[in-house]
Amino acid sequence: MALSYAHGTGEAPLLGETIGRNLERTAARAPDADALISCHQKQRFTWSELNDAVDRLARGLLGLGLEKGDRLGVWAPNRYEWALVQYATAKAGVILVNVNPAYRTSELEYALRQSGCRVLVSAPDFKGADYAAMVGEIRDGLPDLEHAIFFDSPEWDALAAGADADLDARIDELDFDDPINIQYTSGTTGAPKGATLTHHNILNNALLLSEILGYTEADRVCIPVPLYHCFGMVLGNLACSLSGAAIVYPAAAFHPGSTLRAVAEERCTSLYGVPTMFIAELDHPEFDRFDLGSLRTGIMAGSPCPVEVMRRVGSEMGIAELTIAFGMTETSPVSTMVRRDDTLEHRCGTVGQAMPHTEIKIVDPQTERTLARGKPGEFRTRGYLVMSGYWDDPERTAEAIDPAGWMRTGDLATIDADGYVRIVGRIKDMIIRGGENLYPREIEEFLHGHPDVADVQVIGVPDQRYGEELMAWIVPREGSEPTEGSIRDFCRGRIAHAKVPRYIRFVDEFPMTVTGKVQKFKMREIAIAELGLERAAEIATA
Repeated sequence: MALSYAHGTGEAPLLGETIGRNLERTAARAPDADALISCHQKQRFTWSELNDAVDRLARGLLGLGLEKGDRLGVWAPNRYEWALVQYATAKAGVILVNVNPAYRTSELEYALRQSGCRVLVSAPDFKGADYAAMVGEIRDGLPDLEHAIFFDSPEWDALAAGADADLDARIDELDFDDPINIQYTSGTTGAPKGATLTHHNILNNALLLSEILGYTEADRVCIPVPLYHCFGMVLGNLACSLSGAAIVYPAAAFHPGSTLRAVAEERCTSLYGVPTMFIAELDHPEFDRFDLGSLRTGIMAGSPCPVEVMRRVGSEMGIAELTIAFGMTETSPVSTMVRRDDTLEHRCGTVGQAMPHTEIKIVDPQTERTLARGKPGEFRTRGYLVMSGYWDDPERTAEAIDPAGWMRTGDLATIDADGYVRIVGRIKDMIIRGGENLYPREIEEFLHGHPDVADVQVIGVPDQRYGEELMAWIVPREGSEPTEGSIRDFCRGRIAHAKVPRYIRFVDEFPMTVTGKVQKFKMREIAIAELGLERAAEIATA
């Protein structure tokens, strides 16, 4: 019996170096090539100019008295200063704490206190939120916070100008296994956990991904995804600085028109996004006027990628080598990936095979025994990519990483005979209807085949008879008016009766995080209230 275990292989060896030294090698190799273009700020850097600006800022950080291992928070949307801070902290040996731009005072205070930040650098405001005022509200409750420095201020200009400090001596003190980044993961319950990542974790994940995508100095990567997340700062910034490809930020936050314009004007060869971003770009009213002929590849990730959306991106956007990447913050983030030369079936129906230097397996979540190939169970991964732990939280670290070093992901998946991984759903999202396990991903993929469905999410809602029932939230295609009857007619005779949603809700959008992840727990809360299912929920949890 073949077990659900696979080990990714590849020609590129892992790098044993720090992020700062790697940036210096790229700047020496391609000093005059475009490095960073922030379209909305009208700022451009070559790799030589970017490395020089990073060095000045790193010396400024040393001038503040920051020591190796100190923490610095960055709270801002996508802008060139974010990248400067990312690389400067790496050179200074300061651990960068990514703060979600959507955070408000209580969340900001928690992240800064839990990580013990000595410095916060921040945008002054964003989307009508006064960041400076919010920092002022919580400042007295943060005894570790010595400096709060805002972009576009004299204090920032002074910091970015540098100081008289021996940066080379600091860089020589650093080791590639040093922690260099903390990213707070937002769970549905409990306080956020600070996934702590090393130079080795994220630099090598970016390296292997850039190898799979075939990046060179001729590539230009459009990054509309948030920098505070691994998708932006690792798969985006680091993959580019490793390969010499240009980093292109189309806007401070995702906007479909700005993204399409950046691709056309900067002749981007690669485009990133979660499925909802690609859908918004495809459905943009002026889509046809943008020349996207330069695109050859890209990454769709962050949430399950519907087959129909994948097909549309290929046929309408012309991205012949679109890939799917799958993982989590705690794994730096990518553990499996579709290769550019995979078949359409594999690129549309799977999340690919194990990344190089990465082990994966599927286990029974109750017994923890490795399952036979093709059997659904919990997806686990092991290797260089697994985080060093949750910051200052050994208990939850032990819950996440088993004694053999495997990351417990909470994802339900299968591995086929050729090592391709199919995601069934999340353990917590699996719906048990009358004792039968139902997987939302399968039903979502089916409903995406309806001509009037632009996007769909399936959740379980409490039911007194069956324990749970299915509910589909559907975003209709523009100009269409599907009905509950037409959706159910589409299902009848084509999928099992138990998989036909009992409840259907048509919406303009789903509740989502800043990174574009759908918040199914919020959908469930809304559904319970709107459908009057509070009593059924009480019975289900009794």
